[in-house]
Amino acid sequence: MDDALLRRIAEALERLAPPPPAMPDLSGADAFVWHPERGALTPVTRVAGVAIGLLQGIDQQKDILLENTRRFAAGLPANNAMLWGARGMGKSSLVKAAHAEVNRESPGALALIEIHREDIRTLPELLNLLRGGPRRCVILCDDLSFEREDADYKALKSVLDGGIEGRPENVLFYATSNRRHLMPRDMIENERSTAIHPGEAIEEKVSLSDRFGLWLGFHNSGQDVFFAMIEGYAEAYKLPISTEELHAAAVEWSVTRGGRSGRVAWQFIQDIAGRLGVRLTA
Repeated sequence: MDDALLRRIAEALERLAPPPPAMPDLSGADAFVWHPERGALTPVTRVAGVAIGLLQGIDQQKDILLENTRRFAAGLPANNAMLWGARGMGKSSLVKAAHAEVNRESPGALALIEIHREDIRTLPELLNLLRGGPRRCVILCDDLSFEREDADYKALKSVLDGGIEGRPENVLFYATSNRRHLMPRDMIENERSTAIHPGEAIEEKVSLSDRFGLWLGFHNSGQDVFFAMIEGYAEAYKLPISTEELHAAAVEWSVTRGGRSGRVAWQFIQDIAGRLGVRLTA
């Protein structure tokens, strides 16, 4: 087979190949939601979140994640991050607040892109779409975890490892999870007890978390931190209530909810603001 014929065959195959996906336009908003069934990013006009200064009891986590995000926005080396721990303690709120704060300091510096847990297998597709784009992007997967017989973690592992192409220079991945190792404990223990070589059997699954450069833990708050949360909200929204009354009502609210967390504090503020006739607008 001569060279000319080979060239014609190659050209014909190239014509038959699907065109590469178009680079998405990320100039119209600061946040987007990934819809893999359409291969599209839908803009979010207003991100539901709170100012970073209102997040109490997680000062160290705030400092670390904000600094990492600032470095990334400035084009400096930065790490993928996993925020794990107690429910309602501000993991996803911190990611959104850090994104908002960096964009307040440098307008338009970052796009925040949400990928749903059930779409994590399409993460490589999303990265290919963003690769080489002009805007720097933080991808957020909230409440990430994996169950038995769930192979989606392999897609995440390949992204965190970088593969042959490596993680796109303009993309960072943040995830939140209630699980430290992203896998259910009984699944890990079962692997450990039934495998011929237990360490090797569970290493691939457990070490997934280790592939995040930043590991930030969030823990249940004590009453002093809970009071700091509600006092911060009350001051920010100018609620006409004394500190003593606020504390008494907050204690009663936390008892009925069976715990104290950032989420419970916000729910309490919504309730007390409604009772006081105050609209929660910053």
